[in-house]
Amino acid sequence: MPQKTLLLVTVGSPPSALVNALQDPLATHLGVSTVVSRMALSSPAYAFNKDRGQYHCNAIMRRLGTVLDESPQDLVMGVTDADLFEPDSPFVFGQADRESKVAVMSLYRLRQGAEGETLRRRVQVEAVHQAGHLIGLSYCEDSRCVMFLPQSPQDIDRKSLGPCNVCRNELNRLNR
Repeated sequence: MPQKTLLLVTVGSPPSALVNALQDPLATHLGVSTVVSRMALSSPAYAFNKDRGQYHCNAIMRRLGTVLDESPQDLVMGVTDADLFEPDSPFVFGQADRESKVAVMSLYRLRQGAEGETLRRRVQVEAVHQAGHLIGLSYCEDSRCVMFLPQSPQDIDRKSLGPCNVCRNELNRLNR
């Protein structure tokens, strides 16, 4: 099976150094090559919910889907500083939709109590997690696995940058 290519698109103005730091972990742990888009989407005012003071991730993902339609890459992930939500959750670190091949992740909550290397690692773990969903991995019950569903930044700190053995076997099966 040919290697999947993921287009990374900034939404708003997350630091480019953090976006560029995603390429190696995605390739190493998932076998996904990445391209950082030269095109950036503006701040997602269209997705803002004034009652919650947050941005609806599905609206951003729909916009990212139009970028994927015009791209030779297989998958797209937006990286934003906006605080994301889904209606049934107080917040989300990110969201991925396997069917549309689109994901978005936010740095907003990952920044809580973190800077430098800790922040970079959190962003990398969340990117690998969302890309894992895009290529077919589900949530994992192992709290150290990158595919574990985190409830806090501290949960992300405890996670590995790569999949556990069970998820790695599933990844190998998906790549056949």
